[in-house]
Amino acid sequence: MPSPPAADVTGLLIAWSRGDRGALDALVPHVYGELRRQADRHLRRQRPGHTLQATALVHEAFLRLVDQTNVSFRDRAHFFAVASRAMRQILVDHARRRHADKRGGGATRLVLEDGTASVEPRGVDLVALDGALERLEALDPEQARLVELRFFGGLTVEETAVVLACSPATVKRAWSSARAWLYGELTGARRPG
Repeated sequence: MPSPPAADVTGLLIAWSRGDRGALDALVPHVYGELRRQADRHLRRQRPGHTLQATALVHEAFLRLVDQTNVSFRDRAHFFAVASRAMRQILVDHARRRHADKRGGGATRLVLEDGTASVEPRGVDLVALDGALERLEALDPEQARLVELRFFGGLTVEETAVVLACSPATVKRAWSSARAWLYGELTGARRPG
């Protein structure tokens, strides 16, 4: 099925936000593919043999989106940003459950490179990243949101700029700053010795 123009998706999102269940039914086929791509990006960054599958991640995220009350989606980009946050929460919850019995076991290393972010086995786990993002959000909510969109949402610099309503150059500067801050937090370099 060809993708409808962004304006059509936005119209369906607004109608759904206003309580039109028919709009939700019409919306699902148009956003499912992108949600699936987001889930695939998230799971590619996980350890090999991760037990959560992309379809389950999409369905769980969509259920969380549908169950929310008082959410008004401004447009397509806003919807996918909220979906990205839901996927982040699901992955962090999954990691917390997985590590509940073995604190620190099976940790993952976070790599935040210029163009992409990836997770590799051994190092910092998603729970630690989530905690660092919460601390960053207290200091700079926009940078925390940017990390969430780039790392968990897999958005490009340009897509992130659209969601945050700023220039790609601003996203690049903020991404560089956020990566440096997170590196310091996750490696303990920022903590007084």
